[in-house]
Amino acid sequence: MSLKDTYNTIASPSPEILYKEKNSKFFGYAYPVTTEEEIKQHLEQLRKQHSGAVHFCYAFQLGTEKVYYRANDDGEPSNSAGMPIYGQIQSFDLTEVLIVVVRYFGGIKLGVSGLISAYRTAAQMALQEAEIIEKTIDIHYLVSFDYKNMNKVMRVIKENNLTIVSQKMTESCQIEIATRKKNAEKIFDIFNHLFKIEIQKI
Repeated sequence: MSLKDTYNTIASPSPEILYKEKNSKFFGYAYPVTTEEEIKQHLEQLRKQHSGAVHFCYAFQLGTEKVYYRANDDGEPSNSAGMPIYGQIQSFDLTEVLIVVVRYFGGIKLGVSGLISAYRTAAQMALQEAEIIEKTIDIHYLVSFDYKNMNKVMRVIKENNLTIVSQKMTESCQIEIATRKKNAEKIFDIFNHLFKIEIQKI
């Protein structure tokens, strides 16, 4: 089995979509997110933007190898909003993503099956408007060495197309590098076998 070291997410927030059902309006939004703090900020922003709305239902999934998700019905009947939204995240095979559907009640009750359908459709429409991209799961290492070994380290970085995340050059040098997960072991071994160069996973 080959090591999966990519995941799908969205490139940027999707344009606002509107789905109408029996006078109720459902506004759908999709955001790329990496932390719960960002999720909170998006929800606060939408609550300000839609101060007259009744329900702010959402689902998110974070993480690449260890996945963490949550689905919130925000006052709608249990599992009629959050889970149908989360189902769309799964069917598009995405992570690091938040979908919010804001509902304005139109006076006519939709029933549980009507709500499930409306929230699912609004979430799907939001994701169809988003640009879906593939990203690599990267492993980060800290490489520590003396100045005299700089050329050796830089050669390995260049030959293997490694990303330099940050570097600290004081008496000794420290470079944080990132590499795709499937190359990580090989990179670790290369540095590990170099004389007087230390490497550790961050």
